[in-house]
Amino acid sequence: MPAASKPSLVTLGDFFRFAVRRFKAARLAYGHGTTNAVDEAAFMMLEALRLPIHTIDPWLDLEPTEAERARLLTLIDARVSLRLPAPYLLGAAYMRGVRFHIDRRALIPRSFIGDLLADGALPIDPHKVKRVLDLCTGSGCLAILAALAFPRAKIDAVDLSAGALALARRNVASHRLGDRIALHRGDLFEPVAKQRYDLIITNPPYVDAGGMAKLPPEYRHEPRLALAAGDDGLDIVHRILAERPRHLRPGGGLLCELGRGRKPLERAYPDADFLWLDTEQSSGEVFWLWQNYLQSGVRSVRDRPARGVGPDSRIRG
Repeated sequence: MPAASKPSLVTLGDFFRFAVRRFKAARLAYGHGTTNAVDEAAFMMLEALRLPIHTIDPWLDLEPTEAERARLLTLIDARVSLRLPAPYLLGAAYMRGVRFHIDRRALIPRSFIGDLLADGALPIDPHKVKRVLDLCTGSGCLAILAALAFPRAKIDAVDLSAGALALARRNVASHRLGDRIALHRGDLFEPVAKQRYDLIITNPPYVDAGGMAKLPPEYRHEPRLALAAGDDGLDIVHRILAERPRHLRPGGGLLCELGRGRKPLERAYPDADFLWLDTEQSSGEVFWLWQNYLQSGVRSVRDRPARGVGPDSRIRG
């Protein structure tokens, strides 16, 4: 590539600034671990050279080798020309400083549930969490963060995709958690039909039809199976809520991310006391629901009787 011989591209800082200029000019879409061109370029430069990703400032004067310069230029060009998300180009993604292997078999890790787990911000006593289920585990990132957050817990992680589970298996092995995390292939609760848990976590597909139609090119490289969830984005969430009571122990709870689906969810389940857990980066995108809400009976407005259901009949814990 002609840029490889440019004398102006000598230090890592030179490559970093070059990448920022190209990313801004290309009007790339972000959201796979970064939110802007500066952070994206910093992540790519540091990860490509396997340097700590916390800040690029200490490394700006570093002079990459000839091979490293060629790799950096190839990555910058690929990010612009192919519109591939940076984690797919580099084979790695981070959540709260924890590194995960990633490729196009699974969604790139970015769930707000990871923040809630890392911050210990759940409304359940962590000492009482002995069994955890991670539905739609993908790369296994949330199962791993749950294992780190609840060091005495056993975790079952389920996904429908064999490819995603193969990637999850690699991540579980990398974090040496094979004795605590069991991976299962199947449709939601089917592989763990007889099990009950203190905590169920899930970042299911939740992009509605309108959102799918407007996805930027970067997001179209991710598995459609991990994104699309019907007209209102709640197809999978409805199924999880319907089956959830049979799989939670008394005093347990469900933690679910659903993006912008809060309003349609609350309209569909007027009898449920959803507790919305916000993070520094999100509001109204993750809910908590205790085990003793939405028991058998009224599950959604689609199932409600035509008459005789009033305020006094709300299901309470």
